[in-house]
Amino acid sequence: MKLSELCSYLESEIPLSFQEDYDNSGLQVGRPEKDLSSALISLDVTEDVIDEAIQKGCDVIISHHPLIFRGIKKITGKTPVDRILIKAIKNDIAVYSSHTNLDVMGNGVSKKMAGKLDLRNIKVLVPLENKLVKLVTFVPEDYLDKVREALFNAGAGNIGNYDHCGFCVPGTGSFRAGKGTKPFTGEQGKMNFEKEIRFETVIFSHQKERVIKALMDSHPYEEVAYDIYSIGNSNIDAGLGCTGEFKEPFSEDKFLRHVSSVFQAQGIRYSQLTGRDIKKVALCGGSGSALLEEAIRAGSDAFITGDIKYHTFFEADKRILLVDCGHFETEKFSSEILNDLLIKKFPKFAVLFSEKNTNPINYF
Repeated sequence: MKLSELCSYLESEIPLSFQEDYDNSGLQVGRPEKDLSSALISLDVTEDVIDEAIQKGCDVIISHHPLIFRGIKKITGKTPVDRILIKAIKNDIAVYSSHTNLDVMGNGVSKKMAGKLDLRNIKVLVPLENKLVKLVTFVPEDYLDKVREALFNAGAGNIGNYDHCGFCVPGTGSFRAGKGTKPFTGEQGKMNFEKEIRFETVIFSHQKERVIKALMDSHPYEEVAYDIYSIGNSNIDAGLGCTGEFKEPFSEDKFLRHVSSVFQAQGIRYSQLTGRDIKKVALCGGSGSALLEEAIRAGSDAFITGDIKYHTFFEADKRILLVDCGHFETEKFSSEILNDLLIKKFPKFAVLFSEKNTNPINYF
């Protein structure tokens, strides 16, 4: 398998267009034409992880956190990123990262956390916006099924947990074929009227090229009429953070012990206890304290995230139990998401989990 094939697949499943403006997901280091035999998955890319990849014979490291966040003007070996880049390039090891785009996916980091806690009724906390468009096209009646199925197979028509979503309206289309044309029906130079179906569906903006190709390949007309509209709908299955509910409520003390155990967190920090049981929980992997008010508005009894600042704990104000479980601890299961995606598509490709603990924080 080529590195370009791996990148194309990951970007079809975890679109780069979903990442935050400050982010740098995607291929960090490597030649797209490089042949791959095995991959190493890690939360971070450190010198130890590069050494591990060399020792295990892995051609590519796939990480959650990008190796390169900011612009690099020179590589001298004076910084950790410099040294990692030099070692990766010298040993022909590619590095690919899926960061905030993996966070917002329907099967992303926060929902993985919810699954580990055995939560139910899981919903996105802050849905993804401005990423949906509507496709409208016009199809001869007898070809509707063929075109519609081709569009659905290309990824169109997904709304939440529903797929194959579309709408049809019958009507009459008109056209006059000019010189040099080969019309599907009718004759050159003569007005033609055709019974057609107006078919419309929704797609993610990053799917446009693939879906339009499927439309062109399946449609019988020489010139295919279609429209694409921007729509303001949020995607209810993708976005930042999530909420979920326990089957039975926990006392706050038992809840904190459960969180510590599940995430193997050595130093949980939390706000003043509220005195209420914990039933509904909001979660956001990594640094998610900016979602505190959304968690409260969602009716959550507790909010688990990482990197919470001192003054933010005051903002909880006994309205919610705010829990800092650690950045590393809340995102380490991202490796499992990436592994599942890879083996689904490439079952014979060797995928290894890094055995290195990349958490830069130690506890005394």
